[in-house]
Amino acid sequence: MAENAKRSRLSKLALANKPRLRMLGLAITVAATFFLLWQGDEPPLSSYSDAKKLRGDAEPDGFVINGSYTSYDEVGNRKIVFTSPRIEQFEEGNVATMEFPRAELFGTTGEGPWVLNAENGKLRQNEDLLYLTGKVNVVRTIGDREATLKTESLTLDNKKGTVYTGDPVEITDSVGTTSATGMKAWIDERILELNSQVKGRYETAQ
Repeated sequence: MAENAKRSRLSKLALANKPRLRMLGLAITVAATFFLLWQGDEPPLSSYSDAKKLRGDAEPDGFVINGSYTSYDEVGNRKIVFTSPRIEQFEEGNVATMEFPRAELFGTTGEGPWVLNAENGKLRQNEDLLYLTGKVNVVRTIGDREATLKTESLTLDNKKGTVYTGDPVEITDSVGTTSATGMKAWIDERILELNSQVKGRYETAQ
């Protein structure tokens, strides 16, 4: 009788411990699964270099379709709104290239933004420099007066808030046309400086 009672207690104890054993086994299985998945997502370092050799230096590490980028100043005001139908990212040098980029540059005066368009763009993210090339067009609005600047290349220095070029530029507004070689502009102050060979053609008042 005593032996039967002892066996009954042992059987009850084993049944009571089975849920704990099942939970422990499940926890070990889940942990092992996560470990295998994590290891599976991290390919060997050699595979990255092999992939780069296969695609070549000219191929991007990634790309974005219909990308949009917004930069803010220290107090939360917009500084730049930038869009492109295709942006390609290159990890080496932290460079991004863009097709038909468009940028809106906001100053501190509260007036309308400078609007830049071009055929191509290259953003050096470490230096915060944007290079625009190919039919660069800049529209600047002050009050009810609008001026358009055309050139073949333009550099935007986001840190200093300036845009500049050494190429010929042509500026057209409601009173005439001005051409020059090279220019520099300060976005916040809305100051435009022409470098050399400045020529102007203006309409006289009727």
